[in-house]
Amino acid sequence: MALDTRTDRRPSVTGVLWRSTVGKKTAMAVSGIVMLLYLVVHMLGNLKIFFGSPDFNAYAAWLRTIGEPFLHHEWFLWLARVVLVVAVVTHAVAAYQLSRRDLAARPAKYAHPSPGRHPWPRRFAPHLLLRRRASYATRTMRWGGIILGLFIVWHILDLTTLTVNPRAEAGHPYQNVVASFSTWYGDVIYIVAMLALGLHIRHGFWSAAQTLGANRPGRDRLLKGLANALAATLTAGFIAVPVSVMTGVVS
Repeated sequence: MALDTRTDRRPSVTGVLWRSTVGKKTAMAVSGIVMLLYLVVHMLGNLKIFFGSPDFNAYAAWLRTIGEPFLHHEWFLWLARVVLVVAVVTHAVAAYQLSRRDLAARPAKYAHPSPGRHPWPRRFAPHLLLRRRASYATRTMRWGGIILGLFIVWHILDLTTLTVNPRAEAGHPYQNVVASFSTWYGDVIYIVAMLALGLHIRHGFWSAAQTLGANRPGRDRLLKGLANALAATLTAGFIAVPVSVMTGVVS
């Protein structure tokens, strides 16, 4: 008789957390905050374009020298890219899996009554309104995430690898930005993506605060105001660049 030499393996804490809904939401919240911090810094850097070509190109060159001589040339930039890739992938995978879990939990769509025939008592109307708002926010986040995912690919091909930028020149970031936003499709893609980003941040910041337990009865208004302010500031800051190129303010 053969002895069973297999040993029971305990699942790791990380694995247990990741498989749980709370763990996935926490991963989304933390990765979302990492990306939000990056976006704030990225927007501030983008606004240096209003100081002219020498300043903007010097700023782009400085990014490649951060940490020298302790770090080699561009090491900091690549470390930042790795962190961002991990954050984006974690955020996207967690969002997809939570979405699939949510759909599996309610396979049948809610029935919508015909006008004038409301089967629910009036006292349930507020709950139905909240459910519809939650459903709208969820759909907005899903479609916004897809738009932003596609935009990230375009943005890399446009201003990093310079693949789809017809008048790009390596080593001239200011001129490449102007060249990108001198095309109507470059402006449309960027502005639509930034509007989607604003909506994503507005809802995502509030959701992250709830997930991480930062919301309190007395903080709700403050957190909502902060979410709206962040979304509006980042959207306006990013859109200011293509609009300025379109109008000739930056050329």
